Amino acid sequence: MLRTLRPDFKTIADFRRDNRKAFKGVLREFNLLCRKLELFGAELVAIDGSKFKASNGRRRHFNAEQLREVIKHIDQRIDDYLRELDTQDAEQGPPPPPSSSPPAGGRKPETMAEKIAGLRASRQEHAALLAEMQKSARTEVSLTDADARKMCDTQRGGFFIGYNVQVAVDAKHDLIVAEEVVQSACDRGQLGAVAQAAKTELKVPSLEVVADKGYHSADELEACEAADIITYVPAQGSTSGRSSRDGRRVFGKERFTYDAVADEYQCPGDKRLKLRGKCRSHGKTVLHYANAAACRTCPLKARCTGGSYRKIHRLRNEAVLERAAARMAGKSAISARRREVVEHVFGTLKQWGHGDFLTRGLERVKAEFSLSALAYNLRRVLNLKPMSELLRALPKAA
Repeated sequence: MLRTLRPDFKTIADFRRDNRKAFKGVLREFNLLCRKLELFGAELVAIDGSKFKASNGRRRHFNAEQLREVIKHIDQRIDDYLRELDTQDAEQGPPPPPSSSPPAGGRKPETMAEKIAGLRASRQEHAALLAEMQKSARTEVSLTDADARKMCDTQRGGFFIGYNVQVAVDAKHDLIVAEEVVQSACDRGQLGAVAQAAKTELKVPSLEVVADKGYHSADELEACEAADIITYVPAQGSTSGRSSRDGRRVFGKERFTYDAVADEYQCPGDKRLKLRGKCRSHGKTVLHYANAAACRTCPLKARCTGGSYRKIHRLRNEAVLERAAARMAGKSAISARRREVVEHVFGTLKQWGHGDFLTRGLERVKAEFSLSALAYNLRRVLNLKPMSELLRALPKAA
């Protein structure tokens, strides 16, 4: 570089391929330098996710139903060609002697036979993909990048094929503390792992973390509590009540007060709802509380339920959600702070052209984003500190 050498795309691609396992470690080493320069506040971290496009088009992505439709379409085309061949044989009689020059018009039977062979090969390929999906219990398959998944396109509507990029950003100077690339299109199961990674990188005994409502999950919030991470995550949905079958607004769950000592709920009509049983829903244990006798004579019943009585459901670890709601009460400013911190990072990366992945496969994509995060942090630090100070802070070579 000092001699103005300019590597071509192949040199860069080979370097990225040969050293991809080291890129995350290099980012960590650079973040150690940032800690030495006191660029991390290590008090508040904002977490968010953004969808990045993979090197895989929508036409090269299928679910099981789409594969069945493709196979059905191929079968139809094969049948059409076979019928056309039969028609040609009936009309033309014995085949003419071979000629060195192609006929002026029409299709040669040999050419159509080649197309049929190609369709049968395509059918076999798609049938193998369908069988593999059913065997592995997968719901989708990408032909160019097998690890990429279907993601919602919130800006333009529809969907694209990509990855979900997760970052934890320190609020002091908007520097990336921890990053991860996942295949899940949903953020709900990502909070605990990303928050704990940020706490580990910052080497602090406790940490405050803010995220949007897409991360609201009792299990994830519980994992953060166990790791001494204080979370600020708003609950999903409205708290103004819900609609009954006839469209009337009814009391929301927040109007029912839980008594942890008695393990009962007190309703807006000042009655007690006792534990009546439990069941499994979406892999979780759900408790339900009710008082059918009190509901029958309650003057507020019409505003509470459209059924015969009101039932309240409670998760095994719902106390975690209640503590999270108490922390969020009157904390609208911290949600605004989250947007300022973390959305700036994604906006900057995509403005630089880092919104699409060039590599294929989850491990390669992870390495590529580690390079992007390193480039972001480096450029950010160079705006905060002169190069001379960075060089002085580097550890001396032995």
